[in-house]
Amino acid sequence: MGKMLLEHLETKNEPIDHVQWYLCNMSNFDEEVTKLFIQFDLDEESQKFLKNCDEKSNYVFTQMAHNVMKGILGYFMSLTTINGILNRGSMFVFSQAQFRQLMNIDETWKADSLLDLGAGDGQVTKMMESHFNKIYVTEQSPSMRWRLRQMNYEVLEIDDWTMKTYDVISCLNLLDRCDKPLSLLEDICKSLNPHGGRLIIAVVLPFSPCVESGSRIIKPSERIALKGKLWEEQVASFVNDVFIPAGFLVESFSKLPYLCEGDMYRDFYVLSDAVFVLRPRL
Repeated sequence: MGKMLLEHLETKNEPIDHVQWYLCNMSNFDEEVTKLFIQFDLDEESQKFLKNCDEKSNYVFTQMAHNVMKGILGYFMSLTTINGILNRGSMFVFSQAQFRQLMNIDETWKADSLLDLGAGDGQVTKMMESHFNKIYVTEQSPSMRWRLRQMNYEVLEIDDWTMKTYDVISCLNLLDRCDKPLSLLEDICKSLNPHGGRLIIAVVLPFSPCVESGSRIIKPSERIALKGKLWEEQVASFVNDVFIPAGFLVESFSKLPYLCEGDMYRDFYVLSDAVFVLRPRL
């Protein structure tokens, strides 16, 4: 236990360069793509999330209990379901202000329906909800579905969401965690409102797809082949080799940190997201 406490204190002192989370090399993009990039920084809501992560990480005995439960439940449950049971591991992709800027809307903008695919515990959905009359969500994990219902979102069955159309569909960090990502993009394109429907999609780069199957991790049955290894190269490849062939045009994109609440060893974990707003090509 003493060793765990020391490790916890040591990670508190590690310097963090928040600026690098948002920077990219624009020289890797052609002029048309460069015009679509939105530069963000660590805003107030992002800082609030990090502060909350810091506070939760300091509950050492709670974190120790979570580690024990995770070890036991991990033999027969996915990590997502464990997190739902323990109410831990909330994610942060963008703030409300960043969402509005990406979508090019103001605080008064309102649409009828949002569908958030793979909504997790709903904390990211919450950043978008004020702009919609009706919130639909999908989620595979039973414990996360329960948490979504607690937030009064309408939880749709995984195979039923394509029966409706939506003004906005969000697909945040799901494309690299689903079995058939290309089929998913095709279904999204068909399910958007033909009069102005849009998709907001986030992808962790470098792209490393895998699928949770109970307590196992397996490879997806559909493969997205990207060119390049750098963040910027893979962004360009997503635009040209994935989104455009799937029937989309890019309205805007940005580089944002994909933040996750941490544990007793780290306050938070961070990956690099590419976030795009797309519309169907008519």
